[in-house]
Amino acid sequence: MRSIVYSQPGDSSVLSLVDRDVPQPAAGEVRVRVVVSGVNPTDWKARAGGTYGDGLPFPEITPNQDGAGVVDAVGPGVDSVAVGDRVWLFMAAASRPTGTAQEYTVVPVSRVVPLPAETAFDIGASLGVPAMTAHRALTTHEEGPARLGPGALDGMTVLVAGGAGAVGHAAIQLARWAGATVIATISSDAKAALATAAGAHHTVNYRSDDAASQIRDIAPDGVDIVVEVSIPQNADLVAAVLANHGVVSIYADNGGDEASIPIRPNMSVNARYQFLLLYTIGDEALAAAAEDVTEALHDGVLPVGAEAGLPLTRFDLADTAAAHDAVEGDTVGKVLIDVTSA
Repeated sequence: MRSIVYSQPGDSSVLSLVDRDVPQPAAGEVRVRVVVSGVNPTDWKARAGGTYGDGLPFPEITPNQDGAGVVDAVGPGVDSVAVGDRVWLFMAAASRPTGTAQEYTVVPVSRVVPLPAETAFDIGASLGVPAMTAHRALTTHEEGPARLGPGALDGMTVLVAGGAGAVGHAAIQLARWAGATVIATISSDAKAALATAAGAHHTVNYRSDDAASQIRDIAPDGVDIVVEVSIPQNADLVAAVLANHGVVSIYADNGGDEASIPIRPNMSVNARYQFLLLYTIGDEALAAAAEDVTEALHDGVLPVGAEAGLPLTRFDLADTAAAHDAVEGDTVGKVLIDVTSA
């Protein structure tokens, strides 16, 4: 089979296309023929040394956490999926040497989720890191729900920072599906159009001098949940618009690895700052996210593509290095790799 591999950390030039034996699933594992592989910032950052440092935990690694495809074989003890099932994958390369940038990948059955018949593989490959991170961000409010579904966020206001990004896009879709009023901050009219297409009720340019006033006009009592991509940049704005007992769910370190947070405004509203990382939130939270995201798929609320607010940029498997570079270069939308035919 064709596989993308690297054996040392570095820029995208360390990636190479090789031929490898088709892997065999062990007990509790599933082999999937990958149709589409999704690329996230975590993928190029891990390859560049941000996860493993100067060394690698395995002699050879195939990148990419997310993907969608068809079950090709199952190991002993697997009965939740069967050969021929359409599935989406998450955390395929977490603590494992092989991700989805190859024609066949083997993953634990807990990371394999049925893909509804009506859901395209492109959507399945766009879930994983973005959708499950968004789910976690929307379920950390002390008085809010632990699970998402229609009505779960009724009466709440959600502010999504960076509404044109992949996580922001999923957060907008899931929050609106769950009944929240959704505000997205953006930096341009083009990105406002994307956030609106995703389902945001309101958009505000965070670069405007009166951004806090605009948000307060929409939500006079403040924002209940902030899905935050850059707290170093947005700390003052967030503190100015939080509702009493509001939560700031921080899922990325865009803008730097340190932030200064104003104490008095946050203290006055009993603010909670919740950091989150998908890889360490635990199996229970991952399973809940996978179930709720799949339920959202059945309701048709997680589309992708420019018309849905998430433009797709595609590459062939042999061009995985270029796909990684596109994500590192902040390509707007979602970067996908076509691996095998549907």
